[in-house]
Amino acid sequence: MAKAVQTTKAEVTKSAPAKPVAKAEKKVLASEKPAPVKSIITKPSLTITKPKEITEDLILECKSKLLTTKAELLNRVKDARGKLDQFERGGDEADQTMRILAEQEVMTLTDRLRQQLLEIESALGRIESGSFGYCEETEELIEVERLRAIPWTRLSIEGAEIRESVDRRYAR
Repeated sequence: MAKAVQTTKAEVTKSAPAKPVAKAEKKVLASEKPAPVKSIITKPSLTITKPKEITEDLILECKSKLLTTKAELLNRVKDARGKLDQFERGGDEADQTMRILAEQEVMTLTDRLRQQLLEIESALGRIESGSFGYCEETEELIEVERLRAIPWTRLSIEGAEIRESVDRRYAR
């Protein structure tokens, strides 16, 4: 009869020659946690970088745009008043109604242009006083792209959002 041989795990490891184990062959025990993998792909930053200060070149560029826009607005006001003078004072009821409607249109346009001219004059005054480019709401610098697009702006994007939320809250 064959005799059954019992060997222990320690005896097997002593008798078996040690062979190197490749990293791929290593098994991770259930108690061991794998090291966290760092992602190579990073999300691009979506924050707008604010300038540390407003440059002289930016101020000159904005001042030039403000003066050009002011001249264009004044010409539009002059043209609107010239069109109003084309209507005759007399006439029947339909002619008078057309004149009144044209006057209302010119007055509305003139009011909007006057408001924009006040904003431009205010921006030119802020340039002269040295406070140009600072948000009235947050007192931080306004974004350069915003100043280039709307040089008469008083608010940064964040300041405009704050003011809009306050206006909405109290508009009810």
